[in-house]
Amino acid sequence: MGVLWGRSNSHAIDISMTTKLALTAAFFFASTLCLAQIPADITLEPAFGGASFDGPVAVRHAGDGSERKFIVQLNGLVRIVDNTGTVLAAPFLDISSLTSDGGERGLLGLAFHPDYASNGLIYVNYTDADPSNEIQTGDTVIAEFQVSAGNANVIDFDSWRQIIVIPQDFANHNGGDIHFGPDGYLYIGMGDGGSGNDPCLRGQGLDSSAAPPSGPGCETGPDGWLLGKMLRIDIDNSTPASDNNLCAANGDGSAPYAIPSDNPFVGQPDRCGEVWAYGLRNPYRFSFDRDTGDLWIGDVGQGWWEEISLLTLGSPAGANFGWKNCEGSFLRGSANACTLADSVLPVVEYPNYGNQSTTGEGCSVTGGFRYRGPVESLLGTYVFADYCEADIYFANEAGAGIWNREFFQGVAGNVLGFGEDEQGNLYISVGSASSTGQFFIFSGDVAPGDPLFDDRFEGPTD
Repeated sequence: MGVLWGRSNSHAIDISMTTKLALTAAFFFASTLCLAQIPADITLEPAFGGASFDGPVAVRHAGDGSERKFIVQLNGLVRIVDNTGTVLAAPFLDISSLTSDGGERGLLGLAFHPDYASNGLIYVNYTDADPSNEIQTGDTVIAEFQVSAGNANVIDFDSWRQIIVIPQDFANHNGGDIHFGPDGYLYIGMGDGGSGNDPCLRGQGLDSSAAPPSGPGCETGPDGWLLGKMLRIDIDNSTPASDNNLCAANGDGSAPYAIPSDNPFVGQPDRCGEVWAYGLRNPYRFSFDRDTGDLWIGDVGQGWWEEISLLTLGSPAGANFGWKNCEGSFLRGSANACTLADSVLPVVEYPNYGNQSTTGEGCSVTGGFRYRGPVESLLGTYVFADYCEADIYFANEAGAGIWNREFFQGVAGNVLGFGEDEQGNLYISVGSASSTGQFFIFSGDVAPGDPLFDDRFEGPTD
């Protein structure tokens, strides 16, 4: 229970429905399910002409003014939808030969360098399957590629550069999302290494000199303690051979990345300098608010609680999200309040199917984005979903630190991911990790006189 893929959607409703007539109202410590009126103008419309993609987990943009959308597929391909809405035949990137996909593995994340328009650099997060290297199958690889000199729609495969490798204890809980933050650093969401109940103690484990519990699966070495964490690295600089506390450095201490000076454990013996926050179980999808810089994390629950956590811009480094002592704002596997003194409690949570104290509402949260696009009635709303139940929720701040969630609608399939385009439009991927899926766009009324959009948004008009 609590793996990302592995439970079919048994309560999906047709994509055109915009209300649900029966819900169980529940109040939790930091989240209320609210039956407030959803803006009447909001609909979900097929995106990209209803095109299908293989295991699509994200849509990203390059920030280069091209208005292209880049579709991330678990099978190792990144596809392009151009500014006319056409899906290009040739992939932007094909690393299927490097990637192990299936279950929770595959090409899981894509981030464009903030200066992509001038340097053409992208970064990917995938689980390795390259038979020609010494990396264990299924381990996480963060790699850099550069766009081809002669074709802006194709990545130069030979430009591959390994940035960091992180061992995985088991096949699940790989996290997988990567984003550049407003500070220009690369953030990497790492799950706790998998299995169930964090048997290798990765969530709270900070001592990089410690050995994990004995038994099959738990990888030894300091780099294993990067699991269960949010990492933050500087990919514009490197680290020379030296005595340092980079847990994924080469044997001589060198690394093709550096550590920001304000990371919480910089220079601390027996700590990993790459760590920005810890206590995470499986932060499958996270995002930055493009307006405020706030960090939103969807962390998949074990079997009782699903949670959305928020770190506002300027929050202290070294945040502890509580896992595995706590699951959401509760002690793990219970309805009792979390007693971990420094735990950052979620702003939104809901009960998992396995919850014994109340009716479950899903099994695996898919974190989304705070909406900053052209639809006026959605501005400032955080949009997320449950993978299994395929229910979409809107969350809005009702007071300082109090967020209400409202059911929007269910969809037919599983919710694989979200993404934004350059103009802030929000997309949701619906389908199956093992087969095809498609994207939908949140549509609604936009500001009168907006030169780029119709009164009822259906896409760019010029």
